[in-house]
Amino acid sequence: MTDHPRDLTAPAEDEALILESIRKWLDRDVRPHVLRLEHADEYPAEMVEQMKALGLFGATIPAEYGGLGLSATTYARIVETIAEVWMSLTGIFNSHLIMAACVARHGTPEQKAFYLPRFASGELRGGLALTEPDAGTDLQAIRTRARREGDHYLINGTKTWISNGIHGQCFALLVKTDPEAEPRHRGMSMFIARKAEGFRVGRKLEKLGYKGIDSAELIFEDYRIPASDLLGGEEGRGLQAALGGLELGRINIAARGCGLASAALMDSVRYAQIRRTFGKPICEHQAIQLKLGEMATRLQAARLLTYDAARAYDRGERCDMEAGMAKYFASEAAVENALEAMRIHGGYGYSKEYHVERYFRDAPLMCIGEGTNEIQRIIIARQLIERHPA
Repeated sequence: MTDHPRDLTAPAEDEALILESIRKWLDRDVRPHVLRLEHADEYPAEMVEQMKALGLFGATIPAEYGGLGLSATTYARIVETIAEVWMSLTGIFNSHLIMAACVARHGTPEQKAFYLPRFASGELRGGLALTEPDAGTDLQAIRTRARREGDHYLINGTKTWISNGIHGQCFALLVKTDPEAEPRHRGMSMFIARKAEGFRVGRKLEKLGYKGIDSAELIFEDYRIPASDLLGGEEGRGLQAALGGLELGRINIAARGCGLASAALMDSVRYAQIRRTFGKPICEHQAIQLKLGEMATRLQAARLLTYDAARAYDRGERCDMEAGMAKYFASEAAVENALEAMRIHGGYGYSKEYHVERYFRDAPLMCIGEGTNEIQRIIIARQLIERHPA
């Protein structure tokens, strides 16, 4: 169960105004620059400042702490809208908002009062530091260690593939406080870790796609952190906090998948009406019509799953199965639509002058990020059995 069910009574016109403001921003300040920033793998610093002004870093943070307090359903629509133009931007605030959700759900009153307003304004930005070189899906295998020393902890270890690792200042850091604990999750804790002495960036990680956003290795060498930054003030609850935050993260990934699948479809619909072969537009060829029909149906199914999961999250229900279904199906839809878009565009789909090759590179990340699609299917099956005992 989530700790903070969302207000589902927000007027539809408020959501429409927010989305309209974002669409205008995308058309004016983002769309014209995507290809240049993408090909240069350049961090979009100016766009990040604009996202701060739009309130995106506080999108799902409760209004009492200075956030917009948006429902997951509205948030998913925002993510889909932005991902249609440049998926990388959604990652900059998604990882940040998962960190914020961990604090909102599990933080002490003092931690909420200090951190959430700074997260909402974008003064402190960051993300989730879970993954390690030898621990991805199996989070209980992490090796980063925190040892208590008086009113501080001493942390040593390495995290990898951390979004916002270079430009972020604060991270929800998952560690082992008791490596000998059984079951293993009882020895895991989470800290709200700000960059300081002993906490450094190892290197920027080069990627096939998902350009612009920084993915980095973080290194902790005798990093001293106050005990007051132990999330919730209690050891042994780190995995619970991490998994709870991933529900929102998987809804975000599903919405990104919808955005990519939509962009691939709409680019293909437009191109198919312009490109002519054998004396007529290719949209009049049955082979192309079959592709477009499948792409559109796939997108609509992904959207229905995504918003079903978002509504469950808003109701405060446990939704790991729904979020897993949405993330799994929508990410695969993005991959399949991107490949079909490339085939419809032919040689132009392979050209860096068009966006289609970017969709093709970006989409596979959705099948890996926030838990692989293989683990999503296992989660779905286990939840199905748990909810329907014989």
